[in-house]
Amino acid sequence: MAESAALREILMVTTTVATEAEARRLAQSVLQARLAACVQVEPITAYFRWQGALQEDRELRVACKTMPRAVPALLALLRAQHPYTLPQLAVQPLQVSLEYGAWADAQMADASAALA
Repeated sequence: MAESAALREILMVTTTVATEAEARRLAQSVLQARLAACVQVEPITAYFRWQGALQEDRELRVACKTMPRAVPALLALLRAQHPYTLPQLAVQPLQVSLEYGAWADAQMADASAALA
């Protein structure tokens, strides 16, 4: 980005699931609760060790773009609704344009009302 471009920090919370139906269900739950402004789903291949054996699985990465104030509630929702015994839950900072950051913030403005 240009040196003069002002940026704002938001967060991206990611997890993975096995099916499109699971990804859709999590994305809709997160958006209905207004805990993220946007949820993106993308196919990936995961390589990992599970219960002593190497695994290779096709999964879907679910990436939730959110504001810092919503992270605790978002993580709680994902833990409660996740189909995996041990879900990956990762939080990463993102630098975004001021305009995108303002849009994201506005999408989540009623999150506290949605959780009440």
